[in-house]
Amino acid sequence: MNPTENKGYERLGKTNVNKYGSKMKIIEYKNINNVVVEFENGYKRSTDYRRFLKGSVLNVYDRSVLNIGYLGEGKYSAKKKAKLTLQYIKWAGMLKRCYSKELHIKEPSYKDCTVCEEWHNLQTFAKWHDENYYQIEDEVMCLDKDILTKGNKTYSPDTCIYVPQGINLLFTKRDSERGILPIGVCLNKRKVQNDNYIAHVSGLGDGFLGKFKTIEEAFNVYKKHKEQRIKQIADKYKGKIPEKLYDALYRYEIEITD
Repeated sequence: MNPTENKGYERLGKTNVNKYGSKMKIIEYKNINNVVVEFENGYKRSTDYRRFLKGSVLNVYDRSVLNIGYLGEGKYSAKKKAKLTLQYIKWAGMLKRCYSKELHIKEPSYKDCTVCEEWHNLQTFAKWHDENYYQIEDEVMCLDKDILTKGNKTYSPDTCIYVPQGINLLFTKRDSERGILPIGVCLNKRKVQNDNYIAHVSGLGDGFLGKFKTIEEAFNVYKKHKEQRIKQIADKYKGKIPEKLYDALYRYEIEITD
């Protein structure tokens, strides 16, 4: 037996644990650059001996994305020709919004959001993505969870839909900036008489809506204006967006508790 064959014989059956805690074993050893390992769950993959020793061989069932998401077995992958795939970008972004503590500091509204168990698997999400994704000209398409089901905090096949950014921006909330006042209402810091509150709509060129004595008056003006604006935008996109999204926009109601 030559030295190379002897090393292969010695290394066959050797075990190690990868950085996610998955135990793996060498079941085939051709040379230092051509090794096959098997994980305890039966998943097998080719690698090299150095990566095996470092524990950097990934099991596709490892919760490698924010300790939640895993790649799974199937036709979808994180990269294609060295570039991240669109399916992976949308999936990882969704997981980040729900499970990144760093992001929650900047976007606290996502703290209580979750992703359904089946979408922890990239393969399952990516299949849904391919069946539901559409493109409108050069617009960014956003994965939305709470237009179809208002107040929903779980990303799932039944609650999500892709929407163009022009629609998604209509529902952007800045809870950390507005304090305890209802959406669309802020204090009038330069009040002259009893005009204590201002109604306003951020973005899209709408802006200032007027000054009012009470919170309720200011909110009602905002509510009427914003609901009308949502319908106008829905009509702008009619025929380009799914019918169920168009219908949801027309039914959408702004509440003082939003």
